[in-house]
Formats: sequence, structure tokens, C-alpha cells
Amino acid sequence: MEEQVLVSVVMPAYNAEPYIRTAIESVLEQDVPLELLVIDDCSTDRTAEIVGQYTPGRPGKQVFLIHNKSNLGAAESRNTGIRRAQGKYTAFLDADDWWDKGKLKAQCQLLGQTGRALCCTGRELVDPEGTPLGKVIGVPGQITYQMLLHTNSIPCSSVVMETAIAQEFYMCRSDLHEDYILWLRVLEKYGAACGINQPMLKSRMSIGGKSRNKLKSAKMQFGVYRYLGFSLFKSCRYFLSYAFHGVRKYV
Repeated sequence: MEEQVLVSVVMPAYNAEPYIRTAIESVLEQDVPLELLVIDDCSTDRTAEIVGQYTPGRPGKQVFLIHNKSNLGAAESRNTGIRRAQGKYTAFLDADDWWDKGKLKAQCQLLGQTGRALCCTGRELVDPEGTPLGKVIGVPGQITYQMLLHTNSIPCSSVVMETAIAQEFYMCRSDLHEDYILWLRVLEKYGAACGINQPMLKSRMSIGGKSRNKLKSAKMQFGVYRYLGFSLFKSCRYFLSYAFHGVRKYV
């Protein structure tokens, strides 16, 4: 009989009333035992009320609503979820994104087969209303540290990773790409990540998001290289590669 392990799903939420029901439903439709940790980052809309309608959850799928005492941002909200996680694996999902059914099971199986510390999937881009934009961004079957330095090919809302390793590093520097820094640290220490090249994540291109502001994102990317201690020359070299891959990714 196939072993079933608990997955902790960490979902930061701030004024996510229009979207969060779709995100939660996509989690509860997964066919693995799980706990959903929704961290409400001082929302001023009905986010907490909507999440409360799902607590305590369904058989084999618990839902917990955690309230931040002050607005901490997505990175620290995720860290709150990581600290509370009880599962063997931790998965991340933003409140405006959603998953295909079967995503977590496929990733848990691949992690078990490969022994990797982290697994991601491809994604399909949708507009703020959830309408597909006709763009699918795939992922390699294996992502090394060196590959990741050239481009962040790991979508945060697609990641499933070992909880013990997430609790070793946590996320930092929300003024940069906090998730990217975490992936780099994990891969540098634990080796390559594995990827499922299927768009099992539906990624909403929300207005004002980091990924929509290309200039800001580029500055943050360069800041990551400097934060990692790279020289100015080395940072510029990787940044040029990042820019090249970025154009290829979204055209």
C-alpha cells in the first residue's frame, strides 16, 4: 500500500476576498492528507470571514486560520506558516493562485522516488479574472543551483519541499525575491530540485504584483546576487543571463 504523508500548505493572505475561495477549494480537492495554514496579514476585507467558513476543514484536511498581529508581508507570513507546519512536506500557495487536482500527490510521489528536497511544477498564466492568457511556462525535470542562478525557474506557488529544510532556512529579505533566495540556499546545500513539466499551477497575473513590474523585479534580481556576496562583475554577468532568460520566458 502506498504510504500517505501529511502535507502542510502555507497560504499568506492579504485582502484576498475576490480570490481566496478558489485557492482554498483547490487545496481541499487534493488527494493527500493535508493541513492548510492560512495566515491573514491584517486584511481589511472579508478574507478572514471566508477562511472561517472552511474551518476546521474536512476529513483528512484540516484548515487553520492564523492572524498576524501586524502587517508583516508575504515572506514573514509564510515563515509563520513554516513554523507551524506539522507535515513531512510544506507546500506554498498564494491566495490568488490555484492548483490542478492531483498536484500534491504527484509531487509527493516524485520527491519520494528521487530523494530530492524540493519539487516544483509548470504554470499557466491567467488574468486577474482567472481567464487563461494562452501562456504556459514549463520547468526542467531537474534544476541545479547553477541553472537557478541564471533564471528563477521555480514558481513559489508550485513548490513542495521537506518541512525540516524549510524550517532550517525560512524566507528573508522581502525587499528582494525572498522565495528565490530560499530556493538558492536549499539547492546549494541539498542538490538539484525536481520538476514536473505540467502546468499544474494556475498563476494569476495580478495588477501591481512583483512579476508585473519588470523594472522593480530586475532591480530586486540584481540585489539578490549582491546579497549572496557576488562581486559586481559576477552579479552583472548573471544579471545579463537573467534578462535574456526573462525575455524568452514571457514572449
